[in-house]
Amino acid sequence: MLFCPTCANLLVISSETGYNKWACNSCPYEFPISKQMTSRTRMKRKEVDDVLGGEEMWKHADMTSASCDKCNHGHAYFLQLQIRSADEPMTTCEHCESCGYRWTEN
Repeated sequence: MLFCPTCANLLVISSETGYNKWACNSCPYEFPISKQMTSRTRMKRKEVDDVLGGEEMWKHADMTSASCDKCNHGHAYFLQLQIRSADEPMTTCEHCESCGYRWTEN
C-alpha cells in the first residue's frame, strides 16, 4: 500500500490515460509506474501489557495470611478488582510474597 504524500490518502492503481500510475482519489497527485515495485515491512509485535499493572502495582498492595498453592508460604499480597459487571462480586487477585505465584479468588 502506498499513501499520497500530499493528503495521506491511499493511492490506487489507475490506467485512465493509457499507462499505469498510482493516483490519489482526493487530490490531483499522480505517480507513473515505470517498473515493478515491491516492498516488504516486518511488523513488530506489540508487547503484552500486564492487566494487573505489573510489579509496581504489587508494591503498594495489602498483605493477608493466605497459603500459597505452590510453596505453602503463609503470606500473600492481594488486590480486589471489579472485572465483571457491577452486580457481580469483586475478584481478589493474590500474589505470594515468597515465590511470586499468582492466583485469583471470586
